[in-house]
Formats: sequence, structure tokens, C-alpha cells
Amino acid sequence: MPHPVLFIPGPVEVDPELREIMAMPALGHRSQTTKDCIARLLPLLAAFFQTRQNAWFENVPATALMEATIRNLVHRRVLHFASGAFGERWAQISEQCGRSPTLVERPWGEPITAEFVRDTLRASTEPFEAVCITHCETSTGVLSPLREIAAAVRETSPDTLILADVVTSVGGAELRFDDWGLDAAFAGTQKCLALPPGLCVFALSDRALAKSAQVPGRGFLLDFAATPARFQKLEPPATPCVPLVFALERQLQRIAVETLPVRWARHAALRDRTLAWGAAEGYAAFAKSHRSPTVTTLCADAARIDALVAAGKRGGFTLGKGYGKLAKSTFRVGHMGDHDLVRLERLLQALSGVRT
Repeated sequence: MPHPVLFIPGPVEVDPELREIMAMPALGHRSQTTKDCIARLLPLLAAFFQTRQNAWFENVPATALMEATIRNLVHRRVLHFASGAFGERWAQISEQCGRSPTLVERPWGEPITAEFVRDTLRASTEPFEAVCITHCETSTGVLSPLREIAAAVRETSPDTLILADVVTSVGGAELRFDDWGLDAAFAGTQKCLALPPGLCVFALSDRALAKSAQVPGRGFLLDFAATPARFQKLEPPATPCVPLVFALERQLQRIAVETLPVRWARHAALRDRTLAWGAAEGYAAFAKSHRSPTVTTLCADAARIDALVAAGKRGGFTLGKGYGKLAKSTFRVGHMGDHDLVRLERLLQALSGVRT
């Protein structure tokens, strides 16, 4: 049955092959068949994050990993950088977990720069246990330079852990966990992995695992210190969405065939075409620089946004409105996952010439 093709910033469109896997018969999560799938999946997941350290999954949304990084890796002091809604959310989570977060903000639409991070760390009279960075800010379409930021943290405060929200970047923008010296990174399956929501994938450094063993009150399900032993047995502690685990394995196989550099380049081409279309139609990009290859936020008035969404619907597409305080002044094109230029052109044709 035809369905509206999703061009929102998540969940994203899921290819038929992966949807068919999701329709598999029920299977026990502790069955040998499932364990064999997990055994095949884990090295693929490590390659996806570009790490030789630790990469796992859990049956939770990415927001749960935001909370887990704080509960596992921070006793008290944590530094948050934000230039959009999701960086702010992470700081709120730290506060609600009883930590002592310091939130340093930039205007929405601006990137967090390495110089800004370095200056903030140098100005602090007491070291931070962790720094939290949103790589791609989904609300604004800004991709902050995570590699340079991580280098600045390592140089200025080498004992500080580097925690990265890569929800709408990993798999769509360059990310090299080990080479960049990250300590934690996480994402949901419904973004650049182009799968239904339900699992969170994450990578942890060895030093993050060591730190987690020293922090009390980590909880049960997302106890990082307990995770290695659980996955040595190929048994997550609670029942995951088993069909989604099999679909994740298949998607990681597909990504390995495409290769990450090719996938990164495809996403960059989708961004460039969307920006060119927006400029021709009179929609300025909200981000003045550091524009994300996975989601583009464009400016328009509320009436035009409603007209664009309606035009997309008539053309067989679902378009994303703005997020948070940008809800009535922007719309977002989520060009991530398995979208290609042919499918994007059909969307842009449906949206071209829209007036109120």
C-alpha cells in the first residue's frame, strides 16, 4: 500500500527490504538464532562507529543514553554546550539526575567551536568530569566540528571525558570514534540508520567503562560497567525488539557494502541540493555555516510552512516543521538514511512554486 515518504528529521523512510525483516515471526530473544545474529552484529556496529573499543545496542530511545551517560560517567561536575534544543535537553537531564551541570550556550544556529570550548575549559577554576557535545543539532541543522572540539578538550583538560550526542550524524556525517578520542557516542535507529525507532546504538571508550565502575547509582538496564559481561553472553539484560535487531544487522551489512565514505558523500550531496533549491525558492538556511548533511532547516513564515507541508502531502511526502522556538519560522528537510537524489528531487518538485 502506498504511504507518505518521510522527509522529516526522524523517524526516516525505511526501505522495503528492512520492513520485510521487521515482519518476521516472533523469536525468542535468548534463542541461539538471536544470539548468532548479535554475534554477527556487534563487529559491524563497531565498524559503523569506527572503533576497536566497545559498541553495543539497547532497547531504548537515544534520550535514555543521554541520561545513562550522566548516571554512569559523572559524579558531580559536567559541562554542557548548547546551541539548540537538544543540547539544552541534555543539560536538563543532568540537573534532574542530581548532578551539577554548567550550561554554556551559543545562539541557536551557530556552531560550538573548538576555540569556544577551549576558552571555557581554561576559564574554569575546577576541572569537569565530562564535556557534553551535540554533534548535529537537529533543531537547527548545524553540525559542530566534533573532531576539533574533542582535540581541544584533550589538549586543555585531558582527564575530562568527551560525550557526544551523534543522533543525527553517525552514518550520515563523518565520525571516527577512536581517531577523534571520544568516550561516549549514541544514536537511535530511526535516524541515519534508516530503521524504525526502538533501539539505541552506542560506543564507549575503555576509559569510560573504567570510570563507570566508580560511579554509584548507575541503575540496572543501562549499567555500563555490567554491559561487557552481558554481551559476552550475547544476551541483553531485557527483551529487545528482536525483529529490529535482525534488521539492524542487515542494515549494517548494507552500509558496509556502500562504505561509510560513500554514505557520507551521498548525504553531503543531498544537503547541497536542498540548500540550492531553498536559495532558488527564497528560503534562507537557518544555519549560516557548518550546515548538516542530514537535516536542513530553512526559514519561512508560518503560513508558507503550512502550505509547504500541505503541498508535500499532496505529492506523497511528509515534511518536517520547525522544532521548539523555531516551530513557526522554519521547516526542516530530513535527508538522511537511504534517501538518494532521485527521491529528493521528487520531493523538491512537489514543493517548488508553493505560495500562500
